[in-house]
Amino acid sequence: MTYTAHPGTRVGHVHLKVSDLDRAIAFYRDVMGFDLVQRHGAQAAFLSAGGYHHHIGLNTWQSRGGQPPAPGATGLFHVAFLYPDRPSLARALAQVVAAGVAIDGAADHGVSEAIYFRDPDDNGIEIYRDRPEADWPRDGAGQLKMVNDPLDLNALLAEA
Repeated sequence: MTYTAHPGTRVGHVHLKVSDLDRAIAFYRDVMGFDLVQRHGAQAAFLSAGGYHHHIGLNTWQSRGGQPPAPGATGLFHVAFLYPDRPSLARALAQVVAAGVAIDGAADHGVSEAIYFRDPDDNGIEIYRDRPEADWPRDGAGQLKMVNDPLDLNALLAEA
């Protein structure tokens, strides 16, 4: 018998190894806009949006002063932060651009609009918004048909 996760299951938080806790806190607080909820000295910090206990855990337990994984190594590809609507995504993108963060890519997936970049420890980040499910592209048989089309960042920024 195959186990199926409960449909209410969600990813609750991500915990990232970082090399410099203060630098990582500054990025996730000042660029990404998360609130610092708790800090444990120079070893760990927890940040959130909307008063949740934490969406992001940062720690230096095994990584203080460390280097990002080498290309070709396994590990986290990216963490994705879901915004509730297009204007919220536009404001988040404007903040990232204003902070001088390089954008790695952007895509319209049909089901969502996504922007990709990296944090100071080279962890991949996606910020995105989902379209309403009724607007998701489907083939003639009703099967979901995601795409990888260009996303017009200037049009998105105009909504910020």
